[in-house]
Amino acid sequence: MKRSILLAGVGGQGTILASKLISAAAVKKSIPVKTAETIGMAQRGGSVFSHVRLGDNASPMIPPKGADLIIGFEPAEAARHLMFLKDEGTVVTATAPVYPVSALTGGAPYNVESVIEYLKANVKRLILVDTEKLLAEIGNSKVLNTLLLGEAIRSGALGLTAEDIMVAMKELIPEKLLDINKKALVG
Repeated sequence: MKRSILLAGVGGQGTILASKLISAAAVKKSIPVKTAETIGMAQRGGSVFSHVRLGDNASPMIPPKGADLIIGFEPAEAARHLMFLKDEGTVVTATAPVYPVSALTGGAPYNVESVIEYLKANVKRLILVDTEKLLAEIGNSKVLNTLLLGEAIRSGALGLTAEDIMVAMKELIPEKLLDINKKALVG
């Protein structure tokens, strides 16, 4: 199996843990993995993205038009990384915005509806996830990462199963949080 997956969000959303779950699941299946991440201003709500390449790839970095899947933890972050998406690629993204500080302090406004329309116009295979609603149903806003991984699995674009991710969760997630994360993963 060969897949290139880009995860994009903002600090605190669990983007890096999600990439580690994918990587650990692949390793358990003896699939070669290469990763690269940029966390920069993550602790201050800045952009966070991770490249995960499964299979034999020369580089951990996904080239433009090289991603099979983009998992967007925030719609603008998904849109910002579209240059990496293959023409036939899939985008699974949350619809809930994380408003940048500049928009909250009188700078340029952030119109999430415009971002969603842009994604609809530019992505052939777009899966919009009402994460606010689903996280409220689950009863925990901290499982956004496993919720989106579950949606990516159901899309078929991730190339791994829920069982594969659950094996990795047992290694990377504290036992007391496993049940809520499993609930988010399988829906």
